Amino acid sequence: MVVREYRAHHLEAVVALFGRSVRQIAGRDYDEQQIAAWAPEHPDMDVWADRLGSGTVLVAEEGERMAGFARLDEDGNIDLLYVDPAFERCGVATRLVEKLTEMAKNLGFRRLHADVSVTARPFFEAQGFEVVEGQSVERRGVVLRNYRMVREEK
Repeated sequence: MVVREYRAHHLEAVVALFGRSVRQIAGRDYDEQQIAAWAPEHPDMDVWADRLGSGTVLVAEEGERMAGFARLDEDGNIDLLYVDPAFERCGVATRLVEKLTEMAKNLGFRRLHADVSVTARPFFEAQGFEVVEGQSVERRGVVLRNYRMVREEK
């Protein structure tokens, strides 16, 4: 597996992976209405291009396949972390978080935080993050439960 910086030519693969990940992995913990609000069938590619064009974005590739991606914003927030269902539990998310952590330390961050789904909470706990609070967020008029989590860096 190769982890590298995101480039604009990755856009379609990243957005498609996001949809598969939300529908097939997070779909275990959220209902159909929540999934549709979180990952609509026809995503706005301009919005995605803007979001992925800022912060630190990494992609993980296995051969020619996109295995996962992650984004660290300018405030030390892990804003995105998604893995293709075909690569679930293969170490992709761990590798991405390790690389983001290394980059965050180099940028001087002493604390990382993330708003994580019910599905992702056990993974983040295994990475040393702690729940600060439960949250209810609204996406396209639908409420989804998630957690604000933090990890102090040494």
